[in-house]
Amino acid sequence: MTILPHREDMLLLDSAELTGEGEATGAYTVRGDEFFLRGHFPGNPVVPGVILCEMIGQAACALMKDSLAGKTPYFTGIDKARFRRKVVPGDVIELRAKPLRDKGNLHVIYGEAHVGGQLCASGEFSFMIV
Repeated sequence: MTILPHREDMLLLDSAELTGEGEATGAYTVRGDEFFLRGHFPGNPVVPGVILCEMIGQAACALMKDSLAGKTPYFTGIDKARFRRKVVPGDVIELRAKPLRDKGNLHVIYGEAHVGGQLCASGEFSFMIV
């Protein structure tokens, strides 16, 4: 909460931190009562891919924390997004992000979401910090 401007219901991380290798990690446990599960899908709740992208993006903000003071990170692009495994209530999502390139206020990262060691989602995410 000290890094991200997001708050309930859109704060989608339980934790986020920088690693010693200049990467960011994060985690989120899917409880089952989240707003995005109510209609996706009744009786068969699955975390939407766009929510997984948002979680990766929020974890990536740990990489940009020095640039975020009083500013907001906005997605400007999501490229090469792939979804490989469904994520359901009870799953613990492990998030990873590493920088690909920076140019001024534009940051591009590669990110992944894993559950139980299995890749669930990945892609390249661009952010503009304003």
